[in-house]
Amino acid sequence: MPGFTKNPKIPAILVLEDGRTFRGRAYGAVGETFGEAVFSTGMTGYQETLTDPSYHRQVVVMTAPHVGNTGVNDEDPESKRIWVSGYVVRDPARVPSNWRSRRSLDEELAAQGVVGISGIDTRALTRHLRERGAMRVGIFSGQEIADETALLAKVRAVPEMKGADLSGEVATTERYVVPAIGTKRFTVAAVDLGIKGMTPHRMAERGIEVHVLPATATAEDVYAVKPDGVFFSNGPGDPATADHAVSVMRAVLERSTPLFGICFGNQILGRALGFGTYKLKYGHRGINQPVQDRTTGKVEVTAHNHGFAVDAPLDGPSDTPYGQVVVSHVCLNDNVVEGLQLLDRPAFSVQYHPEAAAGPHDAAYLFDRFVSLMEGQRA
Repeated sequence: MPGFTKNPKIPAILVLEDGRTFRGRAYGAVGETFGEAVFSTGMTGYQETLTDPSYHRQVVVMTAPHVGNTGVNDEDPESKRIWVSGYVVRDPARVPSNWRSRRSLDEELAAQGVVGISGIDTRALTRHLRERGAMRVGIFSGQEIADETALLAKVRAVPEMKGADLSGEVATTERYVVPAIGTKRFTVAAVDLGIKGMTPHRMAERGIEVHVLPATATAEDVYAVKPDGVFFSNGPGDPATADHAVSVMRAVLERSTPLFGICFGNQILGRALGFGTYKLKYGHRGINQPVQDRTTGKVEVTAHNHGFAVDAPLDGPSDTPYGQVVVSHVCLNDNVVEGLQLLDRPAFSVQYHPEAAAGPHDAAYLFDRFVSLMEGQRA
């Protein structure tokens, strides 16, 4: 079993599925771990990244060289545990310094059994992933280090992210309610596909009582709470496997209930409308991704965490069984679809994370847009 150690000299090795290796030191727990190697470009917000359920079964490489400066507090986690499979940093902070810090990042990773590696050239690793694409990876430290050929065989035996059905592994198993802050104005049914804690909080701030439902919730479960609106959350895995969520969303579209989806929820909406999805070469992860809201022309700096995208036409409206839809948002780095908006029904989605945890507050207006849809439907 992995265990915590303060010995910075315990060796560790990172092995990619194409045979590239990086040697460094153990960080966090000591042992072995596997997942999909991805990189995050955020310079801050590592605690929110680690506890985002969308990172389930992924080994996160931090492009910022110095990580752990502010330690770990008990206020910022986005869920009850760390979800990343492994963690890769170049130069971990030796002593955390922040008035809210309760323990070091190294200690938190070890306590939760998260195997990491430090002291490697994360720039070279990031460039490799940009050129070759996200791929399977293993981190091995202490007694788990063996012949590189044997370690590579272990990495290649790990299932790929494409075809992975993971939302049920991270979602709540029981319904719970996040009460409205102040006067209750609306009730929203939120389908948890890997929801972050700040998302229902942002709705609660706007007078919304949020009923968070398991990923297995049916359309009957959704409408049992008598919702004014329905929300589909972020989450991990391949959207091509999410047939149940797609069928529930189609039931919501049939009833023209105001609908809002983010990240995985955007991909589910794309599928519900008849579009396909595909795996990006290395995805978008971090809190500095530029997106244009094509409905206003405004450019936002946004928080991202996705490896799949919707395959929808960028030019002009498209016809769907639920009316016309347009691509409302687009990534300015690579023209990836970042949002969908129906023209004939009260439904929209974005591919990024507007709850600003961690990340900029540029996209907070999207929650107000959801409120406006519910106000319009009530009127």
